[in-house]
Amino acid sequence: MSRDHVQPAPNGSAEAEYLELLTRDASVEAYERPVLTARAEGRSAGRIAELEQAKRLALRVRAELEGRRRREAELSALFETAHDLAGLRDLDAVLQAIVQRARSLLGTDVAYLTLHDPARGDTYMRVTEGSVSARFQQLRLGMGEGLGGLVAQTTRPYVTDDYFEDARFQHTRTIDSGVSDEGLVAILGVPLMLGPHVIGVLFAADRRARVFEREQIAVLGSFAALAAAAIDTANLLTETRAALAELERANQIIRDGSAVIERASDVHDRLAELVLRGGGVHDVAAAVSEVLDGTVLFTEAGAAPAEALEASRAEGHAVRHGGEWIAAVAAGGELLGALVLRGQRALDPVDQRTLERAAMVTSLLLLARRSAAEAEHRVRGELLDDLLDARDRDPRLLRERAARLRADLDATHVVLAARLDGPASDADEEAAARRRLWSAASHLAATRHGLAAARDGGTVLLLPLGAGDTATELAGRTARHLGTAVHQPVTVGASAPVTGLTAHPETVAAAYAEGRRCLDALHLLGRAGDGAAAEDFGFLGLLLAGERDVAGFVGRTIGPVVSYDERRGTDLLRTMDAYFACGMSPARTKDALHVHVNTVAQRLERVGRLLGEDWQTPARALEIQLALRLHRLAAPDRR
Repeated sequence: MSRDHVQPAPNGSAEAEYLELLTRDASVEAYERPVLTARAEGRSAGRIAELEQAKRLALRVRAELEGRRRREAELSALFETAHDLAGLRDLDAVLQAIVQRARSLLGTDVAYLTLHDPARGDTYMRVTEGSVSARFQQLRLGMGEGLGGLVAQTTRPYVTDDYFEDARFQHTRTIDSGVSDEGLVAILGVPLMLGPHVIGVLFAADRRARVFEREQIAVLGSFAALAAAAIDTANLLTETRAALAELERANQIIRDGSAVIERASDVHDRLAELVLRGGGVHDVAAAVSEVLDGTVLFTEAGAAPAEALEASRAEGHAVRHGGEWIAAVAAGGELLGALVLRGQRALDPVDQRTLERAAMVTSLLLLARRSAAEAEHRVRGELLDDLLDARDRDPRLLRERAARLRADLDATHVVLAARLDGPASDADEEAAARRRLWSAASHLAATRHGLAAARDGGTVLLLPLGAGDTATELAGRTARHLGTAVHQPVTVGASAPVTGLTAHPETVAAAYAEGRRCLDALHLLGRAGDGAAAEDFGFLGLLLAGERDVAGFVGRTIGPVVSYDERRGTDLLRTMDAYFACGMSPARTKDALHVHVNTVAQRLERVGRLLGEDWQTPARALEIQLALRLHRLAAPDRR
């Protein structure tokens, strides 16, 4: 038996039956059943009239109870919202709660709130609840447009039972499309008022035709008042915080001004003390780091960002580069390096000037150190000159001289020939450029534990080769480093790695000749300002290399195929010879080898896997054919 079903007692009073229904909070339909049952049972007209009267009274009581419960729920929601407003921390959260509670109390499909945008002169969706259309959620309404425009203009609530059939307000394609996407039909809108001004509209809407009651309009108006109060409170909090922040900034400026004066005095005293007691570049960087509350490092010119370094040198000021400050350390037209400040996003003028002054002190210290180092550079140049010219020097004496210069002639080295490639307006400018090149090369040699000397209108360097490094990489880095130091292109040719320099000093002269040939080749190829070694020129490297390393060229070019034939007893080399001799035609190759064409294809596919898929390109094919020819000449008994 259902909860709403009542089986009236034959002798029970009508009031008792309907009190039972009220007690169980039965549905409206249940109140008709006692009357219908009495009629069906043929009860007297008096009994039926008594039941009708009891039904009307019970329904009136039921409606009154429902109204009270609804008002209780409304008051509870308003109280909770007011409580949220009193403890306002997040405006968006408060507005979202207002819209959610309005939708719940009114029992609508959707509720939403729009606010006025003074900058754009229109209104926009701030909060939505129950919306499923992205277009609707992103609507912007011009003033006077749509139902919201009518509410804003009249500052009164408006309700429409059927939005698209209502002609009281201005319809626009944009708004109508958004409402249509959301499927809304009945809409109620009430204004959000701050004093006499409308700052937005609160809406409740259904996707079916509906008549909003007066009490529901009043409830939504109460929520709109709370929303306006929340916005006003948030604005006041924002203004208060802004005023406090402005006051704090003013106090901070006063405190910073005092601190800046103290820091400027402190850095002046520290730098003066460093110069007087003969401090170094890194001492200056450490002192400025403490004063500027950051990390200051000295870097070589080639390690600093080129664009920022050049801007600082040209302007004479420190410049910002990403999260760093760059101050060029320069003397005359030469860049000696840079002071790099990290850990400071912004610098006030006094701190910026402090960094620039430190860069000036650093340049003075570097010039003083350079003057002391020039004597050492001359000694290094004399040792390299002896290695190049006097080939009968005593190995023990050479090793001792190198050790005093912190150079190890027993390590693997590369000889590099460097030459300027920038235009010179006259002989004096060219001589000055050569001096800068020699100075930069000598500095590089000293820092890398190598040797440098001026020779043949350029500079020759003897630099140790690091583990995992190649002559090509060393030549490229040297060209870039020297070019940055002298502000014009420098071309560098490198020899193959050489060893045993004290036991065989003549190796240095041969390696220098090889580096000169690479240097000339770079000029002929139009690669001025670049660096390369003989191994970079393919088979042309055979002509440039002093030792004519035929076996090395063959190994680099077809070594994997040679090794494969030797391990497997295959005939890939002879197949490649025949393939090139037959104009790279597999059909003619199979006739020359007396094998099936599929065999030729399989062998060539294997060659491709060993040498790379580009082995038949013109450039590689030329080198491969030369390597095959040299391999045959080196082993004439092989077929």
